[in-house]
Amino acid sequence: MTEAIHHFIEQYGLLAVFLGCVAEGESAAILGGFFAHQNVFVLWHAILAAALGAFVGDTFFFILGRSFADHRYVVRLRRRPGFRRAYRLLNTHPNIFVLSNRYVYGMRLVGGIAAGLSTIPVPRFVILNAISSAAWAILFSTIGYVFGMSAQHFIGQALLRHERLLVGLGIGLAVAVLAWFAARHIAKRERGREQ
Repeated sequence: MTEAIHHFIEQYGLLAVFLGCVAEGESAAILGGFFAHQNVFVLWHAILAAALGAFVGDTFFFILGRSFADHRYVVRLRRRPGFRRAYRLLNTHPNIFVLSNRYVYGMRLVGGIAAGLSTIPVPRFVILNAISSAAWAILFSTIGYVFGMSAQHFIGQALLRHERLLVGLGIGLAVAVLAWFAARHIAKRERGREQ
């Protein structure tokens, strides 16, 4: 069973990192770094997959906001908590907002839509988004890699390679669940402020 899981991660792990980073993807980038430490794939491959995923995701939401502002999906996203604040920050400090938006959990989606609805020029958004995506991917993939070293030291050499992969998957799932609960809590708080 663990051999099949290991093979599956080797085959599709980088694709999963890419797809996980298209949306809110800190846990996917961290897992990519962790699996790179476990020699499932190379660290720079994990960083590249995370950076491309983050760039594609933010660009996709930017295009949605820019080209489909009246679509019901975009209108629904514009009603999400934090959208007004993101739009206001984007119009006052567009460069800083695009560079830092992905570091605030739960804001990437509404931030991309807000950027598309703003007057920020497309070339400037693409350049800033590329810089931010690369820095973000390096940071979170490296955190995963360092965490892999710490986990190996903490768990010890007694665990087999496959068991460490399962531990990594479990930790990644736990991080994703905790991030979801945190985002939900922040969204409730934002809704309370906006009422």
